[in-house]
Amino acid sequence: MLPFDEALSSLLAKVRPIREMEMVDTLVSHGRVLAVDVRSPIAVPALDTSMMDGYAVRTCDVVAAGTRLPVSQRIPAGSVGTTLQPGTAARIFTGAPLPPGADAVVMQELCEHSGDEVIINHAPRAGEAMRAAGSEIADGDVVLPAATRMRAQEIGLAASVGIAQLAVLRRMRVALFSTGDELVMPGDSLPPGGVYNSNRFQLRVLLEQLGCAVTDFGIVPDRLDATRAVLREAAEGHDLILTSGGVSVGEEDHVKPAVQAEGALDLWKIAMKPGKPLAYGHVGAAAFIGLPGNPVSSFVTFLLMVRPFILATQGAASVIPKALMLRADFDWPRPDRRREFLRARINDSGGVEIHGNQGAAALSSIVWADGLADVPAETPIRKGEMIRFLPYGQLLC
Repeated sequence: MLPFDEALSSLLAKVRPIREMEMVDTLVSHGRVLAVDVRSPIAVPALDTSMMDGYAVRTCDVVAAGTRLPVSQRIPAGSVGTTLQPGTAARIFTGAPLPPGADAVVMQELCEHSGDEVIINHAPRAGEAMRAAGSEIADGDVVLPAATRMRAQEIGLAASVGIAQLAVLRRMRVALFSTGDELVMPGDSLPPGGVYNSNRFQLRVLLEQLGCAVTDFGIVPDRLDATRAVLREAAEGHDLILTSGGVSVGEEDHVKPAVQAEGALDLWKIAMKPGKPLAYGHVGAAAFIGLPGNPVSSFVTFLLMVRPFILATQGAASVIPKALMLRADFDWPRPDRRREFLRARINDSGGVEIHGNQGAAALSSIVWADGLADVPAETPIRKGEMIRFLPYGQLLC
C-alpha cells in the first residue's frame, strides 16, 4: 500500500492547473482564485483619520493638561474640515479626516466641553489617536497576490480599496456520477437490498463549496457499455470526472474496465483508514478520480485527497490543511497498520474525543464530528498525549 503522504504527493504531481481567466464582480467572487495580483488604486486611509470621537488639535497648542481652546469647527465622518487655525481645536468623530494643521486627537473622555471652548485634560503626543494617511495600505501596494482563494475577508479588503471586479481563473468543470444498481434516490421507495444514494448528495455539495461547476450525471447502471458511454460524454468539456463506487474487481464493478477502455487508469491502495482504494487516471483530456462507494470512505477520501487536487488545479497557493496539536481525551490502544483518520470533535475542555462508532458505514459519525483525529500507522494513543487534529474548518471550505 502507498503511504498517505506519498499518494497525495503523487496525485498533486499530476495536476494540470487551469490557466484561463475571466472577470467577475467582487461581490460574487467567493471561492474564486485570483489570476493576477490585486493592487490598491488608493492609499488607506486616504487622509490622516481620527481613531475615536474627540478633539483634533495641534500638539504645540496643548503642552499641559488643562489647556483651554476655542472649538473652531465640527467634523463628522464623511466630511473634510478646513485648516485648523493655531490655538483652536476641532470637534471630530471616529473615521473623520483630521483637518490640515492638526497632528493629534484627544479622546473626548479626556476633555471637558464648556460653551464654545474645550478643556483638554491631557497633553497628547504627535500622531496620537489617529491613523496616518497610507499607514495601512500605500497607493499601488499589492493587497491580494495571485493564487489567493477569495473568502469573505479578502472580498472585504478588495471592496475597501474600491475594486469592483477581479480577474479570476475560470471555474473547474467537474463531471460527477455514481454507479450501482442498488442505489436509490431519496424520495423513491427502497426495495430489498437497495441503498439510498448519499454520495451523490455529499460529493456534489463538496464540489460546489470548492467553487466547481458541476455536471451531475446521476446514477449509471452497472453495465460496461453504459459506463463507457457516460465516460465519453463526461470527458467532453470537463477537467475532472469524479465517481463513487465501481472501482473494485467484482463482476458488477465496471468503472475500472470502462476507464481503461476509454483512457488510462491506476488503482491505488493507500495506507489510510477509512478510504483505502482510490482510482486515478484520465479519459481524453479529463482527469479521472474514482472514490470508494462507502459514503464515509468517500467523504474522508474526498477531503484529504480530492480537495487538494481540486484546489491545486484551480491555481490556489495553499492546498494542504493545517492541523492543530491538541490533547487526546481518548485511548486508542489497538492502532491499524494504516494511518487512521478518526471522526472526532473538540470537547468543552479543549481536548479531542472520538465517536464511539468508527465503522466505515457510520455516516452519523461525520455529522457528530467537527474534524478528524490523525493517528499515525501502528501508533497507539494514550489519553493525555498530543495528537494532530484536522478541523472541518480547514477541510470544508
